[in-house]
Amino acid sequence: MKLYDGGAPSPRRVRIFIAEKGLDIPKVELDLTAGDNRHPDFLKLNSLGQVPVLELDDRTVISESIAICRYLEETHPDPALFGSDAVERARIEMWNRRMEIEILGTLANVAMHTLPYFKDKGIQVPAFADAQREAAQTKWAWLNDELSDGRAFVAGEVFSIADITGMAASMVAEFVDLKPGEHLHHVRAWEETLRSRHSWSV
Repeated sequence: MKLYDGGAPSPRRVRIFIAEKGLDIPKVELDLTAGDNRHPDFLKLNSLGQVPVLELDDRTVISESIAICRYLEETHPDPALFGSDAVERARIEMWNRRMEIEILGTLANVAMHTLPYFKDKGIQVPAFADAQREAAQTKWAWLNDELSDGRAFVAGEVFSIADITGMAASMVAEFVDLKPGEHLHHVRAWEETLRSRHSWSV
């Protein structure tokens, strides 16, 4: 088994997941700025030219970060990062989707429509980026209100894939200068908790 990796938020989600599971999976580092992900050999693995990609020993290929994490959860169930019972699994799924759509997605839209790296990857619409930039602080404020109940992590008292998605969002927020405002104490405290984990620096 090996992971095709690269310096982007989606591979980072998988790296964090692997670290939290305590796994040792060989990695193939791709230089995305050099276009390694557009090389014909890699496109045979993932026709979209995106990382991460997990290649199993039998040559089965799994792409998309959450799909890879779900495979690893099934094959290495402890610690459970997608939940340990029906209610917890549903709650974590709900919060992971919210973190993907409301937080990470908003920040990623700013990145995709402003950063030079994405200039030749699609059509950039600066006005859309401006609208998403304005929305980002509203999204952070919403999350702050949600976390004001004192729970330790996004989906409850247990660290989960929803928090890992939040860690990827924090990475993007730094790139596009959209970190949560200092007045958002609950989000800031949650973010500090995440940054203190051993998996933050992978």
